Amino acid sequence: MENYYIRKAKIKDAPEIVSLISYYAKEGIMLPKSLSKIYESIRDFTVVEENSRVIGCGALHIYWNDLAEVRSLVISPEKQRSGLGQIIVKRLLQEAKTYGIHNVFALSYKPEFFKKLGFGVVEKEVLPQKIWKDCLDCVHFPDCHETALKINLNGENK
Repeated sequence: MENYYIRKAKIKDAPEIVSLISYYAKEGIMLPKSLSKIYESIRDFTVVEENSRVIGCGALHIYWNDLAEVRSLVISPEKQRSGLGQIIVKRLLQEAKTYGIHNVFALSYKPEFFKKLGFGVVEKEVLPQKIWKDCLDCVHFPDCHETALKINLNGENK
């Protein structure tokens, strides 16, 4: 992994983040995000850079005093299955711990990826902050086919 640099996103990364997300949104794998939404949430993002180019990203979005979401996790198509997605998620989970957040969730069309990292499947109803803040405005609500997964960083099952 010595060719990659993992860091918090900067404003200059926003167009590349949008480009990565847009690629997968066109494939129907994730929801699109506008450039303005990325600018608004740039502090949530961690990126993987290779040769001064953003080739992956993920965001940790805080919802409540002990609840955050891993979202917008993407790796460029040519770098798929390189382990970079796992590295980003682990970095985001570490970031959650530094904030004192122990419950982290993700909504995914690829739940097996998150299960390998210790997440367990939960009902979306256990995530009311997500539903009321984001899901109600989603074009797929209430027929979302994403799987909700959650991990407790203290090792507790709650």
